[in-house]
Order: sequence, then structure tokens, then C-alpha cells
Amino acid sequence: MPALGLLALRLAVGAVLMAHGAHTLFGFWGGPGIGPGGLSNEAIRLTNLGLEPGYLIALLTGIVQVAAGALVAAGWLTRWAAAAVLLRVLIDLWAVHLAAGFFMNWTNDPVRGHGIEYDLVLAGALLCLVLAGAGEMSLDGSRLRRSGRMASARDRLRRRL
Repeated sequence: MPALGLLALRLAVGAVLMAHGAHTLFGFWGGPGIGPGGLSNEAIRLTNLGLEPGYLIALLTGIVQVAAGALVAAGWLTRWAAAAVLLRVLIDLWAVHLAAGFFMNWTNDPVRGHGIEYDLVLAGALLCLVLAGAGEMSLDGSRLRRSGRMASARDRLRRRL
């Protein structure tokens, strides 16, 4: 059952990361509460927060989210992909959301930002993947099983000789 739990976690986190990355890069799913999206709008938002150069950070953030989301969902290089996004989430938590308190802005009050609630949950899920890995039902797990079989075969061959 742990393998199934890690699969569910990977698929959910991967989908969220890819959706956020697509919003940052291409403006997909923009609207009330999340904003128009796209690189230029994200660059302006980051520059207004004091993060420079805004366009480069927006581009790198979007690429990391989409790529890491796909890697996490597939379970390939999961620990590295989750660690890369975890770093980005922690920076976002500190630089953007900490000043707004704990809870998200569920009423979409334009004066108040979103708190750390979402980033804290996402950071916890990513840390779980960094520490636990992708699990057996993943490309990483398949690679480990295959390398274990190869090591076992080499050991049997050595004992015969």
C-alpha cells in the first residue's frame, strides 16, 4: 500500500505543478483570483515584489514547475525534481506569502494577499517525496528493481566461479 500512496501523492503534486507552470508560462486557466498569467504578467508581478530580473525568474519558475511536475508524476528523478520545486516553494513562501499570515485569501480581497497555507501543504508533500522517493510504482522504482536484479545476478555468477 505505501507504493499506491506515493503514486497518488506523485500524480496529485505533479498535476498541480504542471498546471501552475502552464499558467506562468502560457497564461492557461487565468481568471478571477489567479490573474491573467503568462510570462509578461508574472514578470511584472515578481518585479513589483522586488524580485529581479522578473522575466528571467518567471521563465525559470515556469520551466521548473512544468518539467518537475512531469518528472514527479512519472516518478523519474523524483527526489531531485521535488527538491528543485521545494526550494522554489520555500522562496515563494518567504518572499511573497509570509506577510499575509497563515490562511489563503478565500474571499479574493484585492487588498490582502494569500497566506502560507497552500505553500506549507505543498512544501510538506514535496518534502515527503524528497525523503521517501517515488516508490515502487514509478520509473525510479523500476530502475532500482532492475539494478537490484542485475546485482543479484552478478553475485550469483561470482559464487559460481
